[in-house]
Amino acid sequence: MALNVRALTYNPYSITAVVLVVSLAYKLPAVIRAGRNPLLRQVGGLLLAACGVFIFAAPPTIAVVNDITGVTNFSAPWVYSLLTGFCASCLLLIIKWRGGPPENIRRARYWVYGSYGTLLSALWILFALGDHHVERLRDLDTYYANTPYMREMIVLYLLGHTVAVLITSALLWSWESRVRGTGWLHKGVVLLGIGYAMNLIYDVVKLTPVVARWTGRDDLDWMSTDLAPLIAALVGLLIALGFILPHVGERLSHRWATGREYRALGPLARALHSVPAASAPVALGRFAPLELRLTRRQTLIRDALRQAAPFMDAALRKELRQRHLAAGCDRATAEAVADAITITAAVSHMRATGRRAPEQALRLPTESMQDLVSISRALRRGPSTLPAHRTATAEEESVMS
Repeated sequence: MALNVRALTYNPYSITAVVLVVSLAYKLPAVIRAGRNPLLRQVGGLLLAACGVFIFAAPPTIAVVNDITGVTNFSAPWVYSLLTGFCASCLLLIIKWRGGPPENIRRARYWVYGSYGTLLSALWILFALGDHHVERLRDLDTYYANTPYMREMIVLYLLGHTVAVLITSALLWSWESRVRGTGWLHKGVVLLGIGYAMNLIYDVVKLTPVVARWTGRDDLDWMSTDLAPLIAALVGLLIALGFILPHVGERLSHRWATGREYRALGPLARALHSVPAASAPVALGRFAPLELRLTRRQTLIRDALRQAAPFMDAALRKELRQRHLAAGCDRATAEAVADAITITAAVSHMRATGRRAPEQALRLPTESMQDLVSISRALRRGPSTLPAHRTATAEEESVMS
């Protein structure tokens, strides 16, 4: 079978297909782990349908499918069926996401199954009845726009797609106002809304040259063959990003916050490094997860603070806190700086006296030091607290004399 070389080289769907396959591969472990979670299963099925649309809509794949089946233009109803199934999957997922009374959800699902099941059957019946003996890899819609039964098949799939896009867009934009302020979920819904709005442009671009063919014009065929694939590729990217962004965004945000906290606790961990541990710390491998390393650092810090608690002077901390408040610091900063200086003084005394607690020191309960990150940042700023630190050390020595 001779192939159109230009059709083989012109494939705007390839990038979108790759992105969708990557998205599906990213989501697949979560779908498998979720087991019976219907929402995740539907997302996985939807991404699978989207992958199928963009893979099988590529001209090289169209030629291969036609060749394998031995039916000229067999790819046409096959791709239209995949697209119709994708539309139905989107509607089902949005209906499930939005929620509502179970009876309404069940009724909407039955409506989607019934209407799109009927549409799929009609597409194949019309294809079987039509004359499609000339293979078209890129311009089937316009080439067969005036052919009986093929014409009806083309219009039917476009109308079915348009109706699904209109309903899904309406559901998405009405839902968008309800998820404002939810961060990544809202961003994902907005991307989906834009993607489905652009789907309407795709339908107009595909239907316009078909209608033009009915009036004897073929000068608008480029809209279907050149412009529509580019719009479809962009739509596929937006929809893929809309579905995976909430999950990826939340995961990246959590990882970023974990990394920031881990790095922020570094100065406090180093300041307490010389404090003997109550028990041997758990050894972690070089490639241990960041969350596990953060938990280990937090545990070591709190353990060291408990060991250093007998050497902490509550009266000294109170005076330092009052002094910083009087100097214009806000309450949180004053407490963090006072805690930092008190801890530093306690660790210094432990090293100097060989772990002999001062008899007159008022033990500071470590439970009062809740914001470890602020204390650590106060230690990192260092120079701005040196005057108070020197005063604190002098007063500490007077207490211990």
